Order: sequence, then structure tokens, then C-alpha cells
Amino acid sequence: MSKLFVGGLAWHTDDQTLRQKFEEFGIVEEAVVVKDRDTGRSRGFGFVRFRDENDAGTAMSAMNNTEFDGRVIRVDRASSRVGQGGGPSGGQYQGGAGGWSGNYAQQGQGQQGGYGYAAGGFSGSGTGF
Repeated sequence: MSKLFVGGLAWHTDDQTLRQKFEEFGIVEEAVVVKDRDTGRSRGFGFVRFRDENDAGTAMSAMNNTEFDGRVIRVDRASSRVGQGGGPSGGQYQGGAGGWSGNYAQQGQGQQGGYGYAAGGFSGSGTGF
């Protein structure tokens, strides 16, 4: 299994649209557009999990820096950040180095860990998802 990060999504892109596009490259087990907990609006990025590692690699090569649903998207491997604590964030992402707790963590800052994008750019403070 291999999980990809997809960034730069259009605000109107939903789970089904994301899944349909990436199914062109192989069997997609999960496709999720991450949404804001309070507003329900897309946060502009998502994750696609393939059953086969080779299919994920093909999709990443084919889709990175291409136009999808009206926007140029970025596709990279999502990095696993399981079990790396960053303090008592309690479902919020932390300022400074950034990182979300819960299902998706970035740079190991989240309390629970999960999958996240290894590069920076998602820092700040406020309510997470």
C-alpha cells in the first residue's frame, strides 16, 4: 500500500472527483479531500491511497505539476509519522514548525501521528480538523 499527498486542489474538488482521476493509474483504496471541521470547506489538499506501490509511483509521476480540475496540483508521497509526539495538541495543529495531530500529522509534530506531507508549508495556529 502507498499513500500520496495531493496539494493545490480546487476548492470544489471532492472525494469522488479525486478518486476517479487517480483510478486511471490503478486500484485506489481511499481518496480523501481534507475539509475544515467547522466550515466543511476543502482545505485544498488531500490523500490518495493505492493498493499497489507501482501504481502510486506511476500516478505521482504522471500527475505532479499537472492541471487537474482547473488547478495545477502537487503530488508527493505521504510520509508516515506514527507515534511521534509533539505535546498536548488535543486535536489542534500547533504554531511554529506546524503539524496536525489526529489522522494526518506533518513533520512529526502531531500528538497521534498518521500520514502527512514531509515538506513544510502547513504551519500556523488555530483549530485543526
